[in-house]
Amino acid sequence: MEVINIHDAKTHLAKLVEKAAAGESFVIAKAGKPLVKVTRVDAPEKTPSLLGCMRGEAIFDENLDIKKLGADEVVALFEGSD
Repeated sequence: MEVINIHDAKTHLAKLVEKAAAGESFVIAKAGKPLVKVTRVDAPEKTPSLLGCMRGEAIFDENLDIKKLGADEVVALFEGSD
């Protein structure tokens, strides 16, 4: 991500706003220290990772060998049909 000095940001504000509106986010820094991130308004927020969010909540059958299951059998497991 591009880092812009605050003085340069003031000088080239219109150009930088156009870049941000086109989806190119950037950081404004003062004395090399990042202050703010500029991004377009409708840019999606970074979603938190869901990795591990269900840890300890599911029961896993250790005898189930998913490598031997076909696609239909996997779908059946998720849909609850036999």
